[in-house]
Amino acid sequence: MESILNGLNPAQLKAVTTPPGATLVLAGPGSGKTRVLTLRIVHLIAELRVAPYRIMAVTFTNKASKEMRKRVEDQIGELRGLTVGTFHSICVRILRREADRLEVSRDFAIFDSSDQLALVKQAMEQARVDEKRIKPKRLQGAISNAKNELLTPQRMETDTYFNEVVSRVYANYQKLLRDNNAMDFDDLLMQTTQLFVKNPDLLEKYQGYYEHILVDEFQDTNVAQYTLLQQLAGNNRNLFVVGDIDQSVYRWRGADYRNVKRFQGDYPECVTILLEQNYRSTQLILDAATAVIDKNPNRIKKKLFTERAGGDKIQVHEAYDENEQAQYVIDKIAELTLYSSYSPGHCAIMYRTNAQSRALEDAFVRNNLPYRLVGATRFYGRREVKDVLAYLRVLHNPHDTVSLFRIINVPARGIGKKAIEGLQLCASDTGLSPLAVLLDLGQNGKDSIYYAMIGARAAKPLMDFGMMYQQWRAALPTHSIVQILDLILDTSGYNTFVNDGTDEGSERWANVMELRNVAAEFSETDLTTFLEEISLVSETDNLDEEEQNKAPTLLTLHAAKGLEFPIVFLIGLADGVFPHKRSFEDAEEMAEERRLMYVGITRAEDQLFMLYNFRHFGYGEATFNQPSRFLSDVPKSLMSGHIPETKNGVATSARESYKRVTTWETPNRVQTGRGKSYQFGSTKKSAPRKVAEENLEFKTGQKVKHGEFGAGIVIESKSIGGDELVTVAFEAVGLKRLMPKIAKLDVIEE
Repeated sequence: MESILNGLNPAQLKAVTTPPGATLVLAGPGSGKTRVLTLRIVHLIAELRVAPYRIMAVTFTNKASKEMRKRVEDQIGELRGLTVGTFHSICVRILRREADRLEVSRDFAIFDSSDQLALVKQAMEQARVDEKRIKPKRLQGAISNAKNELLTPQRMETDTYFNEVVSRVYANYQKLLRDNNAMDFDDLLMQTTQLFVKNPDLLEKYQGYYEHILVDEFQDTNVAQYTLLQQLAGNNRNLFVVGDIDQSVYRWRGADYRNVKRFQGDYPECVTILLEQNYRSTQLILDAATAVIDKNPNRIKKKLFTERAGGDKIQVHEAYDENEQAQYVIDKIAELTLYSSYSPGHCAIMYRTNAQSRALEDAFVRNNLPYRLVGATRFYGRREVKDVLAYLRVLHNPHDTVSLFRIINVPARGIGKKAIEGLQLCASDTGLSPLAVLLDLGQNGKDSIYYAMIGARAAKPLMDFGMMYQQWRAALPTHSIVQILDLILDTSGYNTFVNDGTDEGSERWANVMELRNVAAEFSETDLTTFLEEISLVSETDNLDEEEQNKAPTLLTLHAAKGLEFPIVFLIGLADGVFPHKRSFEDAEEMAEERRLMYVGITRAEDQLFMLYNFRHFGYGEATFNQPSRFLSDVPKSLMSGHIPETKNGVATSARESYKRVTTWETPNRVQTGRGKSYQFGSTKKSAPRKVAEENLEFKTGQKVKHGEFGAGIVIESKSIGGDELVTVAFEAVGLKRLMPKIAKLDVIEE
């Protein structure tokens, strides 16, 4: 045991060997909390002679549970009886074991999110609540929140119409769950706490059974989870909890960082231990993270330190737009791969919302480079994006029945199984496409020969769809792709279907709007070209595992929690994007955004890049971004590059000086230009070649003209392989990289 403890620092050693009782370990990022938890279990068993079956260790993921058990068994051999699992898995074991005291049988089902939604809709129908007035998903979320707060339907406040509706639907929903011999995930926690309240003898049994309870990621617990821990700890009070208020970023899931404060209030005798030594990042990165998080109130301050003194300064880059930002990331990864020992897999690109991955994915595909997307579906593979593209594909190709049947009843418009079967039968009998039958119904209505064949009740919604499709087709010759897309979203009802008032709906709507941004980039082309380009992007990232291991990782900041990378790019650092615009009027939301920034910074081991856009293209219009206020929190002495100016501690917008856009310095790129490609790490490493700028034909700031792109300003010019490569910001089309000898670029004389 002594040899195991030898590698611990003083704070870790104190945490592992502290006497039994209430213990709060506040563990900074990269401070070895998993090791502390593991060795605490080993210490209880090997030194304090606690039987393994008297110990419960709670984690937030199954993966973490398996890893913890494996680490313990690596130290002291295979263990029987040790309880290691998530809150939900442990509650399932208890509920199945004690099912005779419940209203469900031992083999109860556990309903997932889609099952729950179906049940909510049934409960709404029973309560005569119109789905058009209140979205089922909104009620599903409200019921989930109530359960996380341990509120039964009877205990819910009914001070507003919405709350009164929630209470009625919630009651019906719970009855339907019982009728189906089922529980949802929130029930697993709530029913367990209620079981102990109603059966004190049972609670006493489990309190005697589990003498020591250890909890990981304590800052992410909700009211139900905290109550359950208090119940099980009972008079033993042997609660060993590890967490970090500064890394609590799941408020939208019900997590409440204030449980850390509650713990100190409920257990005033608790020993509080700070793990401040970091084993991941350089001191410079830690200082930057501390500067950001220190602005948050109601936290226990920690001074993070490491033996990795100093470190490379944080590189700040101002990109022209999302596409320039994405290309900068690719060029920088190629440069790091070429001139250092890093591989592409050492790099991660992190962003606030899923929609931000689109420009990155497009850039990787355009440069013929692999990438990994973690924690989210590929942009063009997301359901809402595929739905909208299916609408456009049906309009483009009337024979595309796959796309037709994907969206014919999305959103629901009364086209059920019988109607679809009748449609397919008519198409088969006449040799026409299903869409041709729909058009005939739309044009001729009840006079259509297919109206009687299908039957009036089933034919009516098909007829309405045919009329709607006819409207889209009539607009196609005279409308742009964006206008067509807007028309489809409006007339089909897909806009209100997706943007249903929930956080998930807002995320999905942001993805639809990002697709609209892509369509706006093709304003001068036709629908055929647009769909062809999208198809090329969406079919090229089926990488094998070997390629994935060599690829940079793209992920949201929420998905990044618990991970670490040598090189991290934080992109989209603009007010309204990150911090998210929702947080501007809510102090708690803003505090969580700051914690998310803290998490992002501390994922980096060696180097950190922070990027923001000069120009943002959203909702079909170009706007100018205000640099994220978080950038101004980082001391300028820790950064280099395009550091935004600040006024009263707030970053000011780059739009105040367009000259900055025309004079920035862009790091040397390994190889650029539309249509060209390179492989990460495929070139022999050597020092970058210096080029005499006086030999270049074009200079930064020159006004130029191109036959197709129009007038623009030279951003950068450099020598690549003996040729000159010029980066130009064109007024009409944005940033382009051109070879003057090929592109026929002319200087506009003043």
